[in-house]
Amino acid sequence: MHIRKAHGDRTVSGMTREKIIAKILEPLAAHPAAALDTLKKLRILIRHAIDIGWLQHDPSVGIKRPKTKEIRAWTNAELEIFRKRWPIGTNERAAFALMLYLGAARVDSHKITWRDIKDGSYTRSKTGITAYFGDEEELHQALQAIPHSHVTVINSQLGKPYSMSGFSRFMRDTIKAAGLPMDCKPHGLRKTLGRLLADGEVSTHDIMARLGHKTLAEAERYTRDADRRRGRRRAVVKLTEHLDQSANKLPQNQSGLLGKSSKIGEDSNG
Repeated sequence: MHIRKAHGDRTVSGMTREKIIAKILEPLAAHPAAALDTLKKLRILIRHAIDIGWLQHDPSVGIKRPKTKEIRAWTNAELEIFRKRWPIGTNERAAFALMLYLGAARVDSHKITWRDIKDGSYTRSKTGITAYFGDEEELHQALQAIPHSHVTVINSQLGKPYSMSGFSRFMRDTIKAAGLPMDCKPHGLRKTLGRLLADGEVSTHDIMARLGHKTLAEAERYTRDADRRRGRRRAVVKLTEHLDQSANKLPQNQSGLLGKSSKIGEDSNG
């Protein structure tokens, strides 16, 4: 653990808000995701220290969460690039299909079992909420084409289940090998499922059930984005129709008439 290696020599009683910022978070300023992860873990340790009487209050109160760039959904073109690089029958395609069609985060994807697949649901580690599988053909084909010789679905080349960090490295290497950009993150596949459901006009409550969200606000994010996309498309169509109608109402170029008038004028002067 980073905290133990970098700060294991520090005393809990001497921990202050200022020291947390200066000694622990500021050295990670160039890596906001790592800083955020460190702050989250540090707060877990602080709560434990309070529970056992080592601290009387939380010295991290008031420290703002480091801002990280929001992970985005993949585009349809990026999904196709991945599929072409990793065909049905590869472990990489099966992991992709699990994350995409289950909307599973990395912390859950590496633990999905064949029993979960049979039952059609799994419990999200983050929220304890049950999330339900769909019946997508790509997921079915990808899972049928890999060995069913272990309890867990996705396993390493040595035939052993992945740890979460091991699975994360596996997915990052897989995405990189497909030639996709750095901001195509594994967790973006969960975002992609939400986008696809919303674009298909699935209701907010159904998205909430499918992705195992705890609050409606989480699912509404996808439907709002989909509504905006549909609104933009309608706006383009309406504007195009309006411009076409306006063009049809413009006076036609009466070049023949003007030419005739000019000729008349010339004859009359001649």
